[in-house]
Amino acid sequence: MGATVKLHKSTFQHVEAELYRYHETKREITRIKNDILYGTSPPDENVGGGRSNIPGDPTGRAGTLLASYRLLQHMVRVVDAIETIYNQLPEEKKKLIELKYWTKSQELSWDGIAMQLHVSRNTAINWRDEIVQAIAEHLGWW
Repeated sequence: MGATVKLHKSTFQHVEAELYRYHETKREITRIKNDILYGTSPPDENVGGGRSNIPGDPTGRAGTLLASYRLLQHMVRVVDAIETIYNQLPEEKKKLIELKYWTKSQELSWDGIAMQLHVSRNTAINWRDEIVQAIAEHLGWW
């Protein structure tokens, strides 16, 4: 995981945002897959009435499905990149990801994270930079 190309600040922040949202994104992938597979229907506004005379909207449904599918593809690519890089990391770097991005209470400072990892603050930050760089490269975002 060498830094071959320096990431633009906004790209770095985007990758970090994806790391923070990782678990939420996985849940959203499941929800979208279910929507695509089983469909969602709008609420019935004709409660107690007979059959509706309003025609369905197959074109609108197809457009919605296509948009959902594209979003799903993007989310799956991001989650796959995070998991691929994460699974290649040694345990101490996995722990850094867990402490920095996946712990509910984001109360630990870099000093606190470094202390738990038994490394210097600069080492912890360098590890973070390498990990974010590797994810960005995996996604082709550099």
